[in-house]
Amino acid sequence: MSQSNDQSTRLQFLQTTTLATLLSTAILAPSPASAAKYGSFGAGSPEVLDPKSAVIDDEILQTPPVQSAIASLKVYLDAVKAMQGELRANAQADIGPTLRKGFDFVKLRADLNTANTAFDEDTQRGTDRIGRLILQDITELEVANKQKPGIERSEKRLTIMTRKLEKLSKAFSDYLAFF
Repeated sequence: MSQSNDQSTRLQFLQTTTLATLLSTAILAPSPASAAKYGSFGAGSPEVLDPKSAVIDDEILQTPPVQSAIASLKVYLDAVKAMQGELRANAQADIGPTLRKGFDFVKLRADLNTANTAFDEDTQRGTDRIGRLILQDITELEVANKQKPGIERSEKRLTIMTRKLEKLSKAFSDYLAFF
């Protein structure tokens, strides 16, 4: 009888071990990254809302600080469009001075935060995400713009800069669409 108990115990052990291995593999198995998409509002990201569903406090929206921040955001968008025009006219244009002068991170972040005060928390989660993308794209654009003296910008780098400017233009436009 002890041999039968030993065999049944081994069988139970193997079944339990196999089941545990399968479960842990299913739970811990790597899966493809599921980073949120940004491009079409709400597509792939619960944090970016459609501007039509934004909840805005009209009293806060009408305050001078919020109106000033919105006006500044429009100026930033115009600066992005101007840089796009510069690069179209001259692929070797140095847009670094425009970036440094026109996109002071402290002021830009303050403008984004001030404009955000007009929204409810759910809307702010989406607009905060767009704001972070704006700041990241400006940083990446500044890096892509750097050139060694006397060396022309390559087509690849020009393409990177053009795409970053397109993303910035879209991000500012998308942000402003909430107002």
